[in-house]
Amino acid sequence: MWVSRNWIDYELLDCSDGERLERWGPYTLIRPDPQVIWETTKEHPSWKNPDAYYERSSSGGGKWHKNDLPDRWQISYGEYTFNVSLMNFKHTGLFPEQADNWEYITDSIRSAGREINVLNLFAYTGGATIAAAAAGAAVCHVDAANGMVARARENAAASDLRDKPIRWIVDDCSKFVKREINRGRKYDVLIMDPPSYGRGPSGEIWKLEDSLYDFLKLCCNVLSDDPMFILINSYTTGLSPSTLTYMIQSLLGGAAQSDELGLPVEESGLLLPCGAACRWSPV
Repeated sequence: MWVSRNWIDYELLDCSDGERLERWGPYTLIRPDPQVIWETTKEHPSWKNPDAYYERSSSGGGKWHKNDLPDRWQISYGEYTFNVSLMNFKHTGLFPEQADNWEYITDSIRSAGREINVLNLFAYTGGATIAAAAAGAAVCHVDAANGMVARARENAAASDLRDKPIRWIVDDCSKFVKREINRGRKYDVLIMDPPSYGRGPSGEIWKLEDSLYDFLKLCCNVLSDDPMFILINSYTTGLSPSTLTYMIQSLLGGAAQSDELGLPVEESGLLLPCGAACRWSPV
């Protein structure tokens, strides 16, 4: 498991009975997590008085209940600064388990010894974009949600990266890649964090298990002649890390390593699985 252990501004304090107890900077939140199927004694004192908790609705979705909490605040991870807020569907605008991937991105690009062009697809609020730009890469950040791209730009500015060569694109990722193929543009690094399920701009259905292989084949057409790495994230429980490895190596050869992403739980000392990732390189 790739575990993000170097957080200071974030802690997974405890998890029990379908919920996480987390510290985001100075504030404690309780959020649902369907993987937490165990029931342990909720001894941590913050269970009783969180700053906010997300209540799921039996009809789908849910809502936040909060005390004296600002609409937005900032947390840092090393040299990166992120804006955090209470968003729809229990989200905060950041996935802290991705920190180990950010370190992989930064270390890989800084050791390249050459200029690196990065394409970050389904790029959300820009954690991977910030890691790549901070390491010196030119980045093309693509997401279909205008609000997420706006938040990513704010995160880049908060991390003192506003003058870095980052292209901010609001577009459907498949359509954008097809246009990049037609334009003849190439990238040394591909990063993608595709959703488990969604609908395209024309109503087409995206289901990760059915769509990812064809999408990855499409993206191979924008890889440069000297690619550095591909990083794929998955939060789909039905798509195992080994499946990611087999898929990408069957297309490109090279070497791929896949594993779960995880966070340490302060109360128990155990590790909570939080999705999976695949890291491919040509050798």
